Amino acid sequence: MSKTGYDRETAEALAIRALAFIAADATLLPRFLALTGIEAKDVRAAASQPGFLAGVLQFILAHEPTLMQFAADAGIDPASVGRACKVLPFGDDEQERSM
Repeated sequence: MSKTGYDRETAEALAIRALAFIAADATLLPRFLALTGIEAKDVRAAASQPGFLAGVLQFILAHEPTLMQFAADAGIDPASVGRACKVLPFGDDEQERSM
């Protein structure tokens, strides 16, 4: 477990939950797809790429109302989203990018 309180597996699970949250929202999904440049049919393939899951959490973190809604839906502290992001590849500048 890292100093953030998250191990990679737990952080990935949270990011997958966040992706499901985004996908279920008629407003968030088109915005996410537009910002990432990913087509809906390609999300599953993109999810296996390094940095994608961190990008999902960064998307959630970039808009406080979305962060608060996701945290409430997931029953977690909003700050835990940022801590989980830091554990994932490309989640912060100190994360080893070759994972």
